[in-house]
Amino acid sequence: MNETRITGKTYDVQLLRRLGQYLRPYKSYLVWSIVLTLVIAAISPLLPLLVEYTLDNFILKNDQTGLTWMAIGMLFLLVLQTAVRYYHTLLTNTMGQSVIKDLRVDTFNHITNLRLKYFDHTPIGRLITRTVSDLETIADIFSEGLIQIIGDILQLIVIISVMFYSDWRLTLIVLIPAPFMVIATYFFKEAMKSAFQDVRHWVANLNTFLQEHISGVSVIQYFSREKQEMDKFMAINAEHRNANIRSNWYFSIFFPVIEVIMAIALGLLVWYGSKSILAERISPGVVVAFIMYINMIFRPIRELVDKFNILQMGMVGAERVFSVLDTSEQTPNDGVLQPEQIKGAIAFDRVWFAYNDEDWVLKDISFEVQPGETLALVGATGAGKSSTINILSRFYEIGRGQIRLDGEDIRNYELHYLRRNIATVLQDVFLFSNSIARNISLDNPNISREQIVAAAKDVGAHDFIMRLPGGYDYEVKERGATLSAGQAQLISFIRALVHNPKILVLDEATASVDTETELLIQKAIDTLMHNRTSIVIAHRLSTIQKADKIIVLDHGEIKEIGNHQELLRLNGYYKRLYDLQFHTT
Repeated sequence: MNETRITGKTYDVQLLRRLGQYLRPYKSYLVWSIVLTLVIAAISPLLPLLVEYTLDNFILKNDQTGLTWMAIGMLFLLVLQTAVRYYHTLLTNTMGQSVIKDLRVDTFNHITNLRLKYFDHTPIGRLITRTVSDLETIADIFSEGLIQIIGDILQLIVIISVMFYSDWRLTLIVLIPAPFMVIATYFFKEAMKSAFQDVRHWVANLNTFLQEHISGVSVIQYFSREKQEMDKFMAINAEHRNANIRSNWYFSIFFPVIEVIMAIALGLLVWYGSKSILAERISPGVVVAFIMYINMIFRPIRELVDKFNILQMGMVGAERVFSVLDTSEQTPNDGVLQPEQIKGAIAFDRVWFAYNDEDWVLKDISFEVQPGETLALVGATGAGKSSTINILSRFYEIGRGQIRLDGEDIRNYELHYLRRNIATVLQDVFLFSNSIARNISLDNPNISREQIVAAAKDVGAHDFIMRLPGGYDYEVKERGATLSAGQAQLISFIRALVHNPKILVLDEATASVDTETELLIQKAIDTLMHNRTSIVIAHRLSTIQKADKIIVLDHGEIKEIGNHQELLRLNGYYKRLYDLQFHTT
């Protein structure tokens, strides 16, 4: 549950510059937002000025006609301010959502191209947090943060300038409490920075916990661990609550302090303003206008703090998102080879592979498979069978040696071309929440419905699919929960067949099915393997007896190579595995 903390700058110019790159397609939104920001700042002191003029020239002089016209003018000004603020809010929110739309696409695209090693040590819940809630905080930078802060600062500058122009002495009196507000704001900002980082930290942990435990709810129920897991959840949830309470506690202190400072400024205004009116140095209208100015000064200052906090959260979110985008855990794709057709000759030449450093999983592995041949890999759990096929598709990179396809190093092939020519059927079939047809085609526009049906018939799955409501349009629930293990496995075989690969990999593809379905699949396998180089991993030796070549692995090393009869005659590892399964002596 320990998440990497972000300890960079609160306001990082480099981060803002990178975010600015995503603004380029929306320059018109940015320009108009800035224009409207300037308009809002320019018209902000007009209403107090009109009130001051109306009070001094019409109300005190009992001019009903002038008062009426001034009221109409103030109403028009309010309508104008409302319209400008409406379009300003609409533009900034549209711009923010457009930016995070593009950024979220880039983030998702980057994540889906990361090699599997990255996911071995990165919780999925944390990546979901990055792609959803952290990105939402970035949108707030544009809709409620940066531009709004600039607007509030401009508004403060304009209002204070007008106040000094009206009466500089009264302005100085009113601004006496301002330094205390600046000091309070600074301490509040620093405290909130830490609080927001804690909030984001526990949000990510909460998402990670929920993703793992909801996905694995069946295990929790099988072993009656509901109470224990609930206790863990309550502990994480309590930390999340406490982090939010801490941030709210700072608000609960800061806002009353601001109100007290604002009340002091108002008291100073009434005291000094009244004396000035009695001395006939200023008019009552100026004092009334200054009362309005106080609200217009202190309200933006109070909101500035909130917006600075929004900006802080956005910057923390941006740093977290860009930390994912800057992750270099991607399989190098420097290859250019994309021949019209590959034959399927595979050669492992003294290959060594480790998931971590030099903790070797495969040691000095060498073998060859000719086009159209079937190679079977057998051995105990942890022998290195799955690792062998993972490095063939370059999901992981080897440490030493070379893997060749048709005589060329697999790293010389364009990565996506290489993987398109290798179809893998796993024991644990993953199906998306979509129709059966789309789970088979994976939305490949080059695969027609006719090809899907033909492949299903070849595999022997057409009849069971047609018995489902909607047939090929039947909506498969999450991870294929509404299908049996055998049915899901058959769909994965159709998926492999319809993509027409030159190399077929079966990773214990019949381990989770019943005997009747296995017989059905065995017939489909013969069709699937025709004219294809095939690599089969199987614990059931009965499924690989027809293989052209069988390799026995033990602790990452090749112990025996040969066909079924040859290995039995050796009376070694394979013979012992065979005897264990078939109870022979």
